[in-house]
Amino acid sequence: KNKSMNFSFRSYKVPTYIMAILNLTPDSFFDGGIHSCDSVLIDVKKFINAGATIVDIGGQSTRPGSHIIPLEEEIFRVIPAIKYLLKTYPDILISIDTFRSEVAEQAVKAGASLVNDISGGRYDPKMLSTVARLKVPICIMHMRGNFLTMDNLTDYGVDIIEQITIELEELLNSAEKSGIPRWNIILDPGLGFSKTFHQNIELLRRFNELKSKNCFNGLPWLLGPSRKRFTGFITGDNMPKDRIWGTATAVAASISGGCDIIRVHDVHEMYKISKMSDAIWKEIY
Repeated sequence: KNKSMNFSFRSYKVPTYIMAILNLTPDSFFDGGIHSCDSVLIDVKKFINAGATIVDIGGQSTRPGSHIIPLEEEIFRVIPAIKYLLKTYPDILISIDTFRSEVAEQAVKAGASLVNDISGGRYDPKMLSTVARLKVPICIMHMRGNFLTMDNLTDYGVDIIEQITIELEELLNSAEKSGIPRWNIILDPGLGFSKTFHQNIELLRRFNELKSKNCFNGLPWLLGPSRKRFTGFITGDNMPKDRIWGTATAVAASISGGCDIIRVHDVHEMYKISKMSDAIWKEIY
């Protein structure tokens, strides 16, 4: 049975969810992504002990310039891992990071509770209707273009917040028109996707302004700044694994702006950052 997440829209005092990243991809940018079943269990045990509520499993790298793997290979990477994981940790919330409806469907049938689609339903015309039929939540992210073109599509005109609002609202409307109820939709502004360093910083600084738009009223937000290039730009950390402190600052900024879920690699450290941030900005002690 698929588990669910509860977001309180009436209470301000809801702790930030920690979503741990589990990349089952050979080209993953942090540890090679080559996991045996046993190493998956070891990783997830560490995530849970460190404070993660959700594990986001992906078989297709989503970094700029990524090679698109065949459907069958993506299924082979993620579905056995989900099944194996839930046998040992039946209460963990699993998110499937995919833009393919077939992968999403098989993952949910294997026990995943959430679909995390970086394309917001744009890459696969069947994704939104599939999620509506499966009756699970979906995270819809803002980005432009594809893996090869996203870094060149960074012209937001006069105001980046206003333009992201327009584009994200279109994705939201498409999801609702496809039959996904509003209470099953999570939004992601897409840090690091189709945005320059300065735009990512401005988006973080003004995130609460984006969240407060009337068209997004009551919707939960996921932010994923973890180890992104912009978090190492100021500090000169070129290697993703060294971007932990830039990530920590971005996590605190995200929570100060009112985000509900933080997607991270370094769960132990970011859980502590989120606890302190929740104390400061959400008055949760």
